[in-house]
Parts: sequence; C-alpha cells; structure tokens
Amino acid sequence: MDGLDDIVEEFLVESHENLDQLDSDLVALEQDPNSRERLSSIFRTIHTIKGTSGFLAFNRLEEVTHVGENMLSRLRDGELELTPARTSVLLQMVDTVRSLLTSIEASGGEGSVEVAGVVAAITAAMDDAPAAAAPAIPTPRAAAKAPAKAPAKKAPAKAAAAKTPAKAAAKTPAKAAASKTTARKAPAARVATPAAPAAGPQDDAPVAVLADELPEGANAAMPQPTVEEPAAPAPAAEQTEGEAPAAAGGEQNRRGVADSTIRVDVDLLDELMLLVGELVLTRNQIVQNVARQTDTDLIRASQRLNLIASELQEGVMKTRMQPIDHIWSKLPRVVRDLGLQLKKNIRLEMEGRETELDKTLLEAVKDPLTHLVRNSVDHGIEAADVRKAAGKPAEGVLTLRARHESGQVVVEVADDGAGIDPVKLGKKAVERGLITVAQLDKMSPADILQLIFLPGFSTAAAVTNVSGRGVGMDVVKTNIEAIGGTIEVESDAGVGTVCRLRIPLTLAIVPALTVECASDRYAIPQISLQELVSLDAEKAANAVEEVGGAQVYRLRGELLPLVRLTDVLGLASERHDGHVVIAVLRSEGRRFGLVVDRVINTEEIVVKAVGGQLKAIGLYSGATVLGDGTVALILDVQALARRALRTESSERGQEAAREAAASASSTDTDRQRMLLAAIGGGRRVAIPLDTVTRLEQVRTESVEKVGNREVVQYRGAILPMVRLDRHLGAYGETEREVLEVIVYSDHGRSVAIVVEEILDIVDGEAAVRSDIDDLGLLGSAVLGDKVTELLDVRAAILAADPQFYSHPSSAPAGVPDSLLEV
Repeated sequence: MDGLDDIVEEFLVESHENLDQLDSDLVALEQDPNSRERLSSIFRTIHTIKGTSGFLAFNRLEEVTHVGENMLSRLRDGELELTPARTSVLLQMVDTVRSLLTSIEASGGEGSVEVAGVVAAITAAMDDAPAAAAPAIPTPRAAAKAPAKAPAKKAPAKAAAAKTPAKAAAKTPAKAAASKTTARKAPAARVATPAAPAAGPQDDAPVAVLADELPEGANAAMPQPTVEEPAAPAPAAEQTEGEAPAAAGGEQNRRGVADSTIRVDVDLLDELMLLVGELVLTRNQIVQNVARQTDTDLIRASQRLNLIASELQEGVMKTRMQPIDHIWSKLPRVVRDLGLQLKKNIRLEMEGRETELDKTLLEAVKDPLTHLVRNSVDHGIEAADVRKAAGKPAEGVLTLRARHESGQVVVEVADDGAGIDPVKLGKKAVERGLITVAQLDKMSPADILQLIFLPGFSTAAAVTNVSGRGVGMDVVKTNIEAIGGTIEVESDAGVGTVCRLRIPLTLAIVPALTVECASDRYAIPQISLQELVSLDAEKAANAVEEVGGAQVYRLRGELLPLVRLTDVLGLASERHDGHVVIAVLRSEGRRFGLVVDRVINTEEIVVKAVGGQLKAIGLYSGATVLGDGTVALILDVQALARRALRTESSERGQEAAREAAASASSTDTDRQRMLLAAIGGGRRVAIPLDTVTRLEQVRTESVEKVGNREVVQYRGAILPMVRLDRHLGAYGETEREVLEVIVYSDHGRSVAIVVEEILDIVDGEAAVRSDIDDLGLLGSAVLGDKVTELLDVRAAILAADPQFYSHPSSAPAGVPDSLLEV
C-alpha cells in the first residue's frame, strides 16, 4: 500500500468493498434470477471497475471486466438466462478481479495474473444455449465435491501432457485463476501471493463441472490456454508455490488497503465530537476543583486525565480533518472555463493543497473561495493585450496558498493582475452614494479597500453573467465571519491583489481567554488574541489618552484604539482602583484593545450555539460552560472591532502621533513587563513579556530530535526547543512528565523555551540593577525581592533556531536587538 497514488488507493478500497458485495449478490441472484434490481446493481459495479481500470491503464483488469460486463448486459436485457454454470464463471471473474487488485496493491501492477482462461470461459458461457443445458448442470456446492477425475475422462489426449490432472492444475496459472474455491477458502494466500494460484484437488472442482457440462465449444475453449503450453508458466507457478509460505509469514502482520480504512457516517463523527466536548467540559471542572486540593495523588491523576482528554480530543478532531484539496480540485475547471469565456490566458498554481481543515469548515469556505477565484479572474487579471502593454507576460497567474499559522488556517487567493487603485475605488463608492466625500477624505488606503465588502458595491464597468451586480463580496465576508474567520485584502495598483482568509481549525472546541466584566464572565477566542497588557493606576493615567474623541494607548510606539467592554454592554465597571487590563485583539488586519475588569484564565471551551435573541444583538458568537459550571458568552471579536475602529479620526490621530509615540518609546521600555520563570537549582530568569507569544505544556515523550537538537510537533509545524537549564548550566531536577514551554512566534517561525516553572509577571522597573552576568545573560536585577537573571532571549532563540532572524523584519516591533531593556 505504501507509495500508491491516492486515486489508485481509493479505487482499491472501493473495488474490494464492491467485490465482497458481488459474491453475495451473485449467489442471491442465482436463487432469484428475475431480480432486475440486483442484476442492474451487479452490472453497475462491474461497469465502474472496468471504466476506472481503463482510465488507470490496468489492461488485463479492464479485459476481464469488459467480457463480464458483456454477459451481464445480455442477462439484463433478457438475451440470456442465468444458470449455475454462468453464475460460476461470473464468480470466477470476481475472484480473478480480486487477484488482480491484490497484485496492484502489492506491486503497483497487475503482475503475472492470467485472465485468458476466465475470458474464454465467460465467452463460451455466453455462446451456450440459454436454457437447454441448465437442468443437467449440478449446483456449485455439488461441483465442489465432484472428483478430480472428470478432466481426465473428458480430455484424455490433453491429460497426456501432464501425469495427473491435479499436477497439471498446479502448474496451470489460468486454470487456478479460474478457481473460486481456493480464493474463497484461503484469503491469506490471496494477500501474500496475488499472482500465484494455490494447488490442490479442490482447484479442479469448478473447472471439472464446466468441462463436463458446457457444450463442446466451451469445453475446448477452457483448457486450451492452460494445458497446451504448460512449460512456460510452470517455473513461475512452482516458484510461487515454494515462496508462498515465506511470503505469507512476512506479510502476515501487514494490512491490506481495504482493511486499513473504514467508512463512518458523518453523523456518527458529529455525535462523537459532541461527547468529546462534554468530556472536555467535565475535564475542566475536575482540573479546577483538584487545583484547590493538596492530595498529590489526586493532582497527579487529574493531570493524567487532562493529558488523556487532550489526546482524545485531538484524535477525534483528526477524524474530521480533510485536505483543502477536496475543494481546490474543482477550481482548475472553473478557472479554465471562465478564462475561455473572458478570452484570458490564466495559469492556476496551488501551494499547500495538503493543508487540513475541519470538514464542516471546509464545506462552509467552499463557496466564498470559489467567488474569490472568479473575482480574481474577472476583475483582477487583465486581458493579454493589456498585460503586454503594461510589460507583463500575456499569461496571468492566479495562486492559491494554504498553510497553518498560529492555530488557524490561512488561505490566500493572489493574482498578478491590475490590483485595486484606492483612488478609483473611493470615487466609485462616492458615485454610488455609499460614502460621502468628507468620509472619504478621512479614510486611509486600507480603509478604502474594505469598501469592496459593502453590499451593492462593485467595481465592474458593466453587468455580465459573471459579475457586476454588487452581490458577492459582502456575502463572502458574512460567511467567513459566521465560522469565526476573517478576511483581509492587500493590493498594489499594477502589481496584483491578495485576499487572505484566516479560518479556525475547528468550531467545536477552541482555546479561549476568560475575562470578567461587571461580575459577568466572557470568553475571547485565542485566535484573535495577540497579547495582554496590565497597567497600574499611575501608568494608566498617563498612558491612556484621547485622540479625536477616542481613547488610545501607546503600545511600543503605536497608538492602539481602545474599546471598553462595559461601554459596549451598557454596564458599570466594578473596578475602581484605576488599574486597566487590555486584551490586544486583531481583526481584519488591524489591532485594537478591549478593556476588561480582570483576566480569569485560559482554557479550552466547547462552543454552543446561542438563541436568536442573543444573536440579534450582534456581540456574541456563542456560549460555553466554564470549568466552575458557570455559563459564559463568547464575544464576537469582529463586531467589537467594528465598534473600536468606527471612528476614522483614530487612524488620522495615529499618523499624527507617531513621532511623539516614538520619542516616548524609550520610557515605555523602562517599564517593560517581565515574565519570571524558575530554571532549576534555585535560579530564576526574567523574560520580556513582549517575547512571549503563549505558554504551553508539552509531554516529555512527544519531544523528538533532529540531529542533536530537540524539536516538538506543534500546530502543524516542527518547533525547535531550547532548555534553559541546560543552556544556562543550571541543570534542574530530573526529567518531568510535562514540560513548561514559552513559545515565541514571529513571521511564521516559532521557538520553544523550556523552563522549570512559570512564577509571575512583574513590572520590569527594578530597584537594583547590575551588570553582573554570565554566558546567555544580559545582567541581573532585583525583581520581587530576589536577584533575578536577565535572559539574553535573542541568544536563547538562536540556540534553538540559528535561522530565526534571517528574515529582515524578524525582530518584534519596538523591541531592541537584545530583546531586553530593563
């Protein structure tokens, strides 16, 4: 099965299933020859195998199924009557097809399986008188018990070519291929030696019946291909006989392609996913309750339960995953037909077609993706003469890309066409009355590109059967946001356009941040969360400003628009100490800060649908049950983003304040937030919170090696690891079952920094600093009343991945090369 093409593998699986059904159908049809429905079903199955085998260039398989199809066609049309003899040859055809399929599975080709004898037998059976010989033909069961003397009586001259009929049968591949008894009695031999017949007296039984009962023409047709020239196939038969036991022993533990897959109803997978979701909820409750206990055995058992439940959840989710190529495979035809219709020469390229996505999401993204492709062909790529005039190749290129990134799937539709001119787009929107001139003047180029998602807006010059009615892009955005995704548009006039979809891996169970606002709890999907910022009362009073009537916060030199969750919900905050907690979120390519009362924790939540009344509010995408049993609403980040970014003046204020923010950035770094972690031996280090993308737990047994470096599979990628205890020479406690990991990601690359324990998050403003350092350190400081080593994060990252900073923009914005200024 290894190395088989996907199409051939699917063909083998389906054909093996059909053949098993054919055996029972043919026997049942023999009892009820007038069953037109069963006969038609058998005919369709053989016809399908014949057509696919011809397409895949399996000529012998096509030959034997073709002659079988001819007989079935005549039986279906009433030209022939089904007799036990004809049933026998049809069953022999099924066994021969099975042997050919087994050979294809084992070697990729049809091997030495002979079909001439079966073809001749079926042809002779078709030439027989329809009903005259039927009464004289014994049943297949009686034929199996018939003595092996019949061939010798019927053809003494031919028997002289071999000492006994049994030995002749052992050296006759065609006759053995026609035997159904051996193939059905010994399935193990069928897998081990697909091209070889098994010898024995039983091999002659079905053949003996046919030789006795078929007319003279059929009797002559059957033995001639097998007995007249026994010398040629004899060595192969003998060799196969001798090697059969060894082959069977070597392949005993190997499953065939038909045994390695199973068809499962999608409804059953959905039900299983729901049960896993309930298990996750129960797991969360147990873990939270046990965390308050002191029984070490109970804590260890809960941790084990947590790991097993996570693995079970991951395994069930994998059963629902399908490669995105399932929907991409239909797009070449769409591009080809539309290109011919529009008289454009377009080449479609695909990258990452093996990227997997939940089946439900795959179906939901199919129509939006098709519309984006049609838009690129129609609006994006120019005609050949226009491209030549612009100095471009006459052939346009449309590229589809898919990849896993930060726990989500990113799908891009990119073309090298004319791009979108923001000036023309803005004028078109004003002409259609969608915006005013005053509004257009306040919009940035990125905001203008978002206008293509307005209902009723189209850039087409004329309405055609392809586009121009202004219906489509707004529906695309609505459908993508309905599954928790986002869509972004980037375009350079004269260069091309990229439409980027960001889609969650699954909708059933998602990691989320739990926050509190006015005593109520809410969940924020981590797919939209970038970082958390906590400001004390003094810093909040100075750092939170108003620009154009909207609150903003300077985050590493850039103004971050703020939206208070209490204002959105119309509630009063219960926090009056002046502290501000900001969840930095990203939506539609832009960032904003959501101000909440406090952060509770992070956990995996099971998404439940909300009723129509709550959905109509437009702020909630679902609900969930938290670990303590309380119900939390899941916030719709896209809806919150539209509220935060509604005031266009915030963008203008951001541009005007860049210089002031840059001058204040040095002050911001003086108060940089630090993550404290223990590394063993009583030592602890401080890591800038800017370099922490997320915190994870990794099982020790999942750590693998590439050369001398440790790696771990993480969210569809290979993540290099560095253990700080070894990197800094601390050498903490012995190997643990679960590793605490700090993940830093930037520009598609990630590294994992392993520590012994996460201690706290503190303000980086130290009372006492020192330049006392060591290899891998930048100094030391007193943080939390203890001397803490200041980690050289850049050196640690390079120790894990020397190519991490090869990208020209890999360093985080606002963070110096050392990644640490305290």
